[in-house]
Amino acid sequence: MLDCTVPALVLRLDSNVFHHGTLGAIRSLGQAGVEVHALIQGPHAPTARSRHLTRVHAWPHDQDVVKALIRVAGDIGRPAVLLAMDDAGAITVAEHAADLRPYYLVPDQSPRLPRTLADKRLLAELCADLGIAQPETRLITDERDAAAAVADFGLPLVAKWAQPWLRPSGIGSRNTSLVRQLHQVPRLLRHVAGHDLLFQRFVPGDRRSDWFFHGYFDEDSRSLYDGTGRKERSYPRGAGLTTYGRWLPNPVVEDTARELARTLGYSGVLDIDFRHDPATGVYHLLDCNPRLGAQFRLFRDSGGLDLVRAAHLHLSGKQTTRGRPGHGRTYLVENYDLLSAGPGTVRALCTADERAWLSADDPRPFMAMAGHTIRRGLGRLIQPQK
Repeated sequence: MLDCTVPALVLRLDSNVFHHGTLGAIRSLGQAGVEVHALIQGPHAPTARSRHLTRVHAWPHDQDVVKALIRVAGDIGRPAVLLAMDDAGAITVAEHAADLRPYYLVPDQSPRLPRTLADKRLLAELCADLGIAQPETRLITDERDAAAAVADFGLPLVAKWAQPWLRPSGIGSRNTSLVRQLHQVPRLLRHVAGHDLLFQRFVPGDRRSDWFFHGYFDEDSRSLYDGTGRKERSYPRGAGLTTYGRWLPNPVVEDTARELARTLGYSGVLDIDFRHDPATGVYHLLDCNPRLGAQFRLFRDSGGLDLVRAAHLHLSGKQTTRGRPGHGRTYLVENYDLLSAGPGTVRALCTADERAWLSADDPRPFMAMAGHTIRRGLGRLIQPQK
């Protein structure tokens, strides 16, 4: 049982109003009776409509993140479990843990480790040092680098911004994108000044190739709770977030992720993406995120335990007891899966075990999300006519 006297604060630094993982964390703890607070940019986001949210704390634009967190701690009035929902938040919490620990319950993490894992260039170097399989990766600084990578890798290839939390808004490209045609390369190069752009060899696969691992590790880097899932559908296709996933056992992925955490001395929540190459049988590590994965609610066992609840139990000094794993469970992100699967989303909506937005006991976030989606779609239709 969770200690409901210990509140929680969900922290998200970017302004993505459609981040379903934030809503999942709020619901997971709120449904268990925990007092949940949120410090998010965009208090009018659909997430803020959840009945399980005690309070949305206003973002003070004249304060830095650490000062804002300390101010919010004063409003909460007692130590709270702090959950970072994006890379920038996880990096900030780790690097300023000494300042935050009097006010929050946070993992005992190596301060620089989350930055190393979140930075895709540093991650590639780390994988090379540790002998972990990863697609060949090149740093792109100019047209010459880009042309050489295209010649060596061929098309398609994967383009990644190494530090997506520093990527300026409005540059017209995603954090990770699949480059299928040459005309996409100059668009990326327009924004390369001051930002690390990576080209990565594309690993061919099929609909069974993409896997993810979510785990929570204690101060000894021992897994207290974890699971592996297969990405059935994504948006954008081939290089995007999971829109429909399934919990399935995968000993190779599990062992690789756990060994990586032990080697690094990692503590806290960890989210890792892998891609299986059917031609060689190798699982390539694609991304390693030092925070909660958005689809973590897929991994809810027979006792109701998930990654967020495991974190709360451990940080509040309680024992984590696992139930039976829910192998075969499915998870649907309604708005993004509609873009990926079209009519198939309607069928999945009726059969999915867990939905990112739709919840009978908490309907308002789904309604608000639908409203945001419709308004955004209409805006994109109208804008070209201006």
